[in-house]
Amino acid sequence: MNGLTFSPALGWIAGPIAAVAVLALGVAYAVWFARHRDGTDATAADCVRRVLIAVTLATLTMTPSTTVATTSRAVNATDVFVAVDVTGSMAVRDAAYGSPETISRLDAARRVIRDIVRMYPDASFAGVSFGVGGSLDVPLTPDGAALGNWADTLTTESTSVSTGSSLDAPIDRLLLAMKAAAERHPDDAVILYVISDGEQTSQGTRRTYSSLRAYVDDAFVVGVGSAQGGMIPRTADSAASGANADDGWVIDPSTGQPGVSKLDEAALTAVADELSGTYEHVDDTHTVASGASSKASGKYRLTVSDKERTRTAPVVWPCYAVLLALLTWEAASWIVTSRRLL
Repeated sequence: MNGLTFSPALGWIAGPIAAVAVLALGVAYAVWFARHRDGTDATAADCVRRVLIAVTLATLTMTPSTTVATTSRAVNATDVFVAVDVTGSMAVRDAAYGSPETISRLDAARRVIRDIVRMYPDASFAGVSFGVGGSLDVPLTPDGAALGNWADTLTTESTSVSTGSSLDAPIDRLLLAMKAAAERHPDDAVILYVISDGEQTSQGTRRTYSSLRAYVDDAFVVGVGSAQGGMIPRTADSAASGANADDGWVIDPSTGQPGVSKLDEAALTAVADELSGTYEHVDDTHTVASGASSKASGKYRLTVSDKERTRTAPVVWPCYAVLLALLTWEAASWIVTSRRLL
């Protein structure tokens, strides 16, 4: 504790005005006493006491304070948002993830999510799936296992309800969730992963992801699938994702033949650019654990930092003690004077 200062409780405008007004009353009383000393019962001691009362009240109005240094501990964590494409094309079996084994694009996405959880051991996670629309399936939680369990349960949406895939489907859900996270934990770093094959089949113009940049510290767009592509299994509500349903393949109405879905790296790269992020393609030799996002994840760890701040602490009790003594003296003087005049 050091440094005596003033911190007026009434503010730096009203406080000084009130203090000057009280002092002016004290000075005015002293002047009046000097001019009318012979015509009053008050003594010089009474004058001094009353002027001291005015000075003490003015000092209290200015609120004497001391500067106190305090140390606070700030905990900066990482919030990882994962948006996964679950449109019918994610069931195409043309993907690979760190091995020559051919798997569905959604299976590759599941493995991406497991690696993400391992790369951010101290983070909180949120999961969003998107197809016809977007859905926040896993609200932000520090339980990484919850995101892994969610990944295991992901299935592609039924081709019977599909109205065309659009890459902008998760934007609204992500925007609301990230804004809420920023309001609760403004010091947290926010990382976004978007996992998709990049296919855009809806007729509308895709909205930009740039609206998310205000909340995102780093972003990675992960492409799954191949440029050669593959036929899209027709899946029912109960069909397992990644497996060819008994109903066969999705038919392209323009050709009457099974439709072929291909990885659209140009679209995914555009999304990464809109987020000021990085595009990564995972295949038989590349995984997120060995790519750019793995290197960047080292920057985002739970950190604890001590920050020193200063604040003012009012110290008014000495003034109140002096004021109490002066008022007690004033009361005693009035009693003595009243008895003498009787």
